[in-house]
Amino acid sequence: MVGSVINGMKHIEIINGPNLNLTGRREPEVYGTTTMEEYVESLRKQFPEVEISCFQSNVEGELIDRIQQVGFRYDGLIVNLGGYSHTSVALRDALLAVPAPKVEVHLSNIFAREDYRHHSLVTSACRGMICGLGLQGYELAVRALLG
Repeated sequence: MVGSVINGMKHIEIINGPNLNLTGRREPEVYGTTTMEEYVESLRKQFPEVEISCFQSNVEGELIDRIQQVGFRYDGLIVNLGGYSHTSVALRDALLAVPAPKVEVHLSNIFAREDYRHHSLVTSACRGMICGLGLQGYELAVRALLG
């Protein structure tokens, strides 16, 4: 059942895919210099009424497993599946299988990048997509899920 409440709080999970563990170090001119850990901690301070957890994997099957583990229990998922967004029918199916509301985030503007990135297979399994706003996209996704 979606809507579990932990200590009176809503629980939102950020699920990040390949290479997002390098945020803050990888291509800082594109992705900035703040690490994901630093940013998630700032989100927790900004939204003290929400339990925000974060999971990252470079492995498609681990991402599917995590979506299935939390997608029935948490109040919302924020997914940035990196390059898998453009290639993985299996991740799309996992998102469709769970009732938690989902928002897709991309740090860069996928429509300003290579043609193959212009289409995300997972967008239609989500409430919406935020792209091109850097790490701020996660804050906006939290706000959308709390909406």
